[in-house]
Amino acid sequence: MRIVGGKLRGRTLRGPASNTNAIRPTSDRLRETLFNILAHSYGNPVEGARMLDLFAGTGAMGIEALSRGAHFVLFADESARACETIRANLAALGLAGSARILRRDARKLEAAPGEEKFTLAFLDPPYGRGYVAPALKSLRDGRWLDDGALVLIEEHASVCVELPEGFVASETRRFSSSQAVFASFRAA
Repeated sequence: MRIVGGKLRGRTLRGPASNTNAIRPTSDRLRETLFNILAHSYGNPVEGARMLDLFAGTGAMGIEALSRGAHFVLFADESARACETIRANLAALGLAGSARILRRDARKLEAAPGEEKFTLAFLDPPYGRGYVAPALKSLRDGRWLDDGALVLIEEHASVCVELPEGFVASETRRFSSSQAVFASFRAA
């Protein structure tokens, strides 16, 4: 795996320690496509963003965002192995000061600390397990997102992604076996 754009373009990322499906990183090609869509169809919400990378795995999406100008990324994953991989990638790239790692189930985030709000969120849960709606409810109920925040969800192409109240889908794009759902958050 490598970073495909921005100031760290071409730098390598540490991947999963084994060939299990416990961590399934977004491929370089799909990451590049998703960030191009964000830049060209959504006015480049990555530049200066405070981003959440939920079900973060290797941290590839959040690190890609930092490379492309995000101000800060909070990585959340309940796996100790994933958090260790993210920490190693951040340290190797000198990004530790613009990120934080939260070892927690993204479906159970609780309340956001203080006035900490995020403008962009990426969710890449294990495919087909129904984790999207509970994670979005956790973000909404914990007041993690700014009004108008953009949410990008990666899920298996065969899954019908249902968004809870407060989230409105703008489009869905399909890529062979996966899909990307772009949505916005509207605070009540």
